[in-house]
Amino acid sequence: MLETRTLSGSSLAKLAALFVDAIKAGKMGSGKSLELFPTILTALAACAALSYGKGELSGEEYKKQLINSLCSSRWDPQCVIHLTTMFRDVPLSAEELQFLVDKVLRMFSKMDLQEIPPLVYQLLLLSAKGCKKQILDGIVSYFRDQDDRQEEEQEDGENLHLEVQTIPQDQLRHVEGTVILHVVFAIRLDHELGRELLKSFKTSYGDLCPFSVALLLSVARVQRYEEQVFDLLKGAVIKSYKDEQLQQGSKFLQDLLPVHCSVAKMILDTVKNSVFGWDHVTQGLVQLGFFLMDTFGPKPGPFGKSTEGPVTAARTPSQQACKLGGQMLLQGFKMHEPIRGEILEQVLNRLVTKTASPVSHYLDLFSDIVSSAPMILLESSSKVTETFDHLTYLPLGTVQGFLKAVQVPRHGSHVEDAKVCAVKPFISCFLFQPLLKVSMSLKDSLILVLRKAMFSSQLDGRKSAVTGFLLLLKNFKVLGSLASSQSSQAVSSSQVQVDVHSRYNSAANEAFCLEILSSLRRCLGQQADVRLMLYEGFYDVLRRNSQLASSIMQTLLSQVRRYYEPEQDLLPPVKLEPCITAHGDQVYLQEPLAHLVSCTVHCLTWLQNTHQAANLNVDDSDDEAEEEDEGYKSELQTILESMTRRMIKCELEDFELDKSAEFSLGSSVGVKNNIFAVLVMGLYEVLMEYNFIRANYNKTRLEELLELFHRHHKLSEILKEKSGKGRGPSHKTPRSLLSMGFVSTLITALFRDNSQSREEALSVLRSSGEFVRYALSVAVQKIQQLEDTGHTDGPDGQHSDRTFRFLCDMTSVLMWRYTNIPRAVEEAGKKEKRCSLSQLCLDGLLRIFTTCQQRCPEKMAQLLSAMDVEDEAEQDDVAEMNYFYIRQFQRALFTQLSGGEEDFNSREAQLLVSILTVLSRQLKPSSKQFVQMITWTVKICKETSFEDSAFCKGLLSLLFSLQVLYKTPASLLLELCQDIHSQLGDIDQDVEVEKQCHFSIVNMKTATAAALLVLTQVDRVLDEVDWLIARKKSQTASEKPGSADASQAAGQQDPVEKAVTLQLGTLLTALNELVQTALLPGNCTVTLLRELSRTYATLTTLVKYYIQACASQHGSLPSRFEKLVKLSGSHLTPQCYSFITYAQSGESNPGDDKKKKKRNEVNAAASAKLLRETTAIPNLIFSIEQYEKYLITLSKKSKVNLMQYMKLSTSRDFRINAATLDAALQEQEETGETQESQDAEESQEPKRKKRKQ
Repeated sequence: MLETRTLSGSSLAKLAALFVDAIKAGKMGSGKSLELFPTILTALAACAALSYGKGELSGEEYKKQLINSLCSSRWDPQCVIHLTTMFRDVPLSAEELQFLVDKVLRMFSKMDLQEIPPLVYQLLLLSAKGCKKQILDGIVSYFRDQDDRQEEEQEDGENLHLEVQTIPQDQLRHVEGTVILHVVFAIRLDHELGRELLKSFKTSYGDLCPFSVALLLSVARVQRYEEQVFDLLKGAVIKSYKDEQLQQGSKFLQDLLPVHCSVAKMILDTVKNSVFGWDHVTQGLVQLGFFLMDTFGPKPGPFGKSTEGPVTAARTPSQQACKLGGQMLLQGFKMHEPIRGEILEQVLNRLVTKTASPVSHYLDLFSDIVSSAPMILLESSSKVTETFDHLTYLPLGTVQGFLKAVQVPRHGSHVEDAKVCAVKPFISCFLFQPLLKVSMSLKDSLILVLRKAMFSSQLDGRKSAVTGFLLLLKNFKVLGSLASSQSSQAVSSSQVQVDVHSRYNSAANEAFCLEILSSLRRCLGQQADVRLMLYEGFYDVLRRNSQLASSIMQTLLSQVRRYYEPEQDLLPPVKLEPCITAHGDQVYLQEPLAHLVSCTVHCLTWLQNTHQAANLNVDDSDDEAEEEDEGYKSELQTILESMTRRMIKCELEDFELDKSAEFSLGSSVGVKNNIFAVLVMGLYEVLMEYNFIRANYNKTRLEELLELFHRHHKLSEILKEKSGKGRGPSHKTPRSLLSMGFVSTLITALFRDNSQSREEALSVLRSSGEFVRYALSVAVQKIQQLEDTGHTDGPDGQHSDRTFRFLCDMTSVLMWRYTNIPRAVEEAGKKEKRCSLSQLCLDGLLRIFTTCQQRCPEKMAQLLSAMDVEDEAEQDDVAEMNYFYIRQFQRALFTQLSGGEEDFNSREAQLLVSILTVLSRQLKPSSKQFVQMITWTVKICKETSFEDSAFCKGLLSLLFSLQVLYKTPASLLLELCQDIHSQLGDIDQDVEVEKQCHFSIVNMKTATAAALLVLTQVDRVLDEVDWLIARKKSQTASEKPGSADASQAAGQQDPVEKAVTLQLGTLLTALNELVQTALLPGNCTVTLLRELSRTYATLTTLVKYYIQACASQHGSLPSRFEKLVKLSGSHLTPQCYSFITYAQSGESNPGDDKKKKKRNEVNAAASAKLLRETTAIPNLIFSIEQYEKYLITLSKKSKVNLMQYMKLSTSRDFRINAATLDAALQEQEETGETQESQDAEESQEPKRKKRKQ
């Protein structure tokens, strides 16, 4: 080896030939002899001349020929690693290195999987010579193909119920993990390699795969790359979700491009794959999960207030990205035991520290963590105890979510829990129990914290204490215990002692609960908010822990007695003065009396129903307890009966609340009267509910109920009348205290109860139109509260399943009421009131459908099936059932439109359109029902000519929402623009516009609203076009010059380019119509100017794309693109300049006498409008000139004169209006003429002035 350089050129050539032949024949054996080959090749390269065939070659050229021959031949897979190692010592040119790397990468697929890691290692060492991007891309591409094949085999295996695997999954994952370690090690040593890796993924997330995600997360452990990697992955995730949203909302994009790859799926696959010993990836996964949740979680509201939004399905890209972060952490938590403590600690830290931001997403994750592995909290009990110490200082919503997660028992079926139960059956007894029942130390810590919080100086701290105590009462049942832990033993789980030895028997639980109740009784002397929480929580406690009934009812009874007037002859039956308190000159509510009575009524009713149901099972030994129960029950019933009787007798004067009373919120007397009025109205409602339940459809009792309602209604009307006057703060309608369950029962009885035995009693209530309207309005109020917050007041308001059942019942009633009351009956009654009932029904239905779609879309079919469908076949088919209701509402809208414009009820029609919009979202765009729906909508738009802007806006919005899922809306926009132009006239008053009427819904009154909607759709189409151009740009950048995809003949235009050109062509034609339209000055004009700027910006982007294409491909421009440039230059641009002049002059087409009057009215707002317009006009001119600038560049590159269609700009800061100048000169010449001729000229002046302005 040392003497190689002394050999002659011919000897070296022979030796090299021997090596090449041996390699081609695959006879290299262990490859030890290859160590000599680099020395031989180096020595050969130094030779001056060598004989080659009949001629001679230089040593360098001879070496090139040898390497070329070697890389072109077939290699034995067993020799590949030896050859790659050998080439590290061979001096190679850039072309030779690229040729070699290509050869080695092609050999990947022929090699045994176990040999891939050492080969990758050698390749990475070889990358020091160059070709870093090529090597990294090749490695990632190989494993992407392996993952795809694995996934296909898995799917085929599932379909055939067979296990088809070319390569075992665990083996592939272990190899991938090893390769990732090699790459990260190489990047630590060579930062140029790291830069190349990040650069290759920055251009497009389409190159990502589970392997590359895992690789990036491992690279993130290198500090200098951490921030770059997470920013790259964050950008890829949010862009992926945005692209998915855009593509799902457009049929045009769906037809044009295949479904895009989901980065979220890749990341979750990476989490799944990390279970195969990828410890170097798990830390990155945890960091990325929290990074996504921190970045895309809900944001604080205005003024830094925490606005805990209602829990809805993740819809926006940001919400989906935040949800993905939570899924990553939860899956990682389940799979990797070492990172559990860190995940839990970080979640708890965020709950404690992020007090100014919403933490609902962290609470959901914490709840899922507890559900998936309850024992982990016992292992980390110190962290949980530390969090307990901060409860007093946290927002109430955070405290409630945290304590529910810790206390509420979980009934899951997670794999982890199943394993624990199988391995340690003696601890399965408490696996799904509330954690506080399992750990005495946790329970003691919480009790201590809650007791301290009860005396906190902060109101929220005291409310948190009430929340915690109520949850404890719900979960520590007096008759409940840990069933199978009969023996005294300490169970160890990861060195944590679980206190099973102190067994929770009935007596211990009872003593514990009574102790908590005594603490809660102290709340009855605190602020109204604290008492309110207590009253709202007692009912749930009673249902969950019925053995506490006696203590709870005695507490409520003693509290009611404080405000009840026992003297039967005295009116009113309640003392209102103690219910308020004063501080300085401010008056506050001290006792929410109506809520107290409401809680008492609901608890009493539930106990009576339970007692009746279980009456047969009562033992003799319970006589004493039963007597005690009967004692407070009979006393409470007596009090309620007396209150009912006396409240009916009471006049408003008895409460000092007659019409002469002051209700202004600006004075302490007015505030006091308002508080009293709300309390009295609440009491009337509570007594109405109590008497309806007690009446059991007794006519006399229902008459008493109606009397209570009349008193309530009278006070309500006074309050409305008084709050409408004065300049002080307005009074909001108080929230009804009727429970949702009762409202559901009530409206069902009023509208659907046909039983003969109840007919006479219910006729009492049905005869009162005011009462029926009140029942419907309260139903709508409850539904609205559910829509806004996800729950309602009163019993079962927090219970989602029961609430949904009430919602189904209400839907059925409201639907029946709206569709089954004949129109003749409505017209026979008081028209306005009947219409308002129909509107209330529709309003309720709209809110129900919207709530269900947003909060529980999976239950939409269940909601629809709860309504009465005559055809059983339709009830089985969800799509048919949905369309059945769509047809019902279509008929109702058609009936509305069939009458004259005098009979048209705009509000009702708008509600019907909104309902149709919501229900149409349930239809699949590929279904026949969807096609029928869009055909019907187009027909209505073409035939309806009512002059109602709001209805027009709703109907056209519905049409657009359907159209984009059916086909591109560009042609529809063109027809609407022609209609708008036809209706509003031209900016040049001398031009007569051809009368066109594609859609009758567009008329003089509705044209402006239609124009704004059209411009919104134009913006959406431009979004799609911009997205397509950006996608094509990134594809062009990643393609190699001269490839089959890159080089396309002019006659075979790329389908995406063709679609973009056609879309823009139709759009320019539509805008050409709008830009000639005499739009009213203001919002519509400004919006059009902005959209024109955006259109020219998009055209500029397209021109830049063709400049890039010309530079890389040297192809000719498509003829369609040339036509598009001609259309923009010769048609649209000149009209834009005319429109700018029109907009600046502030002219409007209608030339009647009201014009001057109107101009005076809007004079104050004119300056503000002009300011807005002047920002839009320069932007438009700049966009046009930028477009023309890049067109000049493209003309030079493509050798096509595109500027022949462009005209010189006339809208700069200084311009001469030829018509105005001509008029001024003419006026100057004619100054010497007679007064008559001057008068004639003056009659023409306004027209000239209009132009000048």
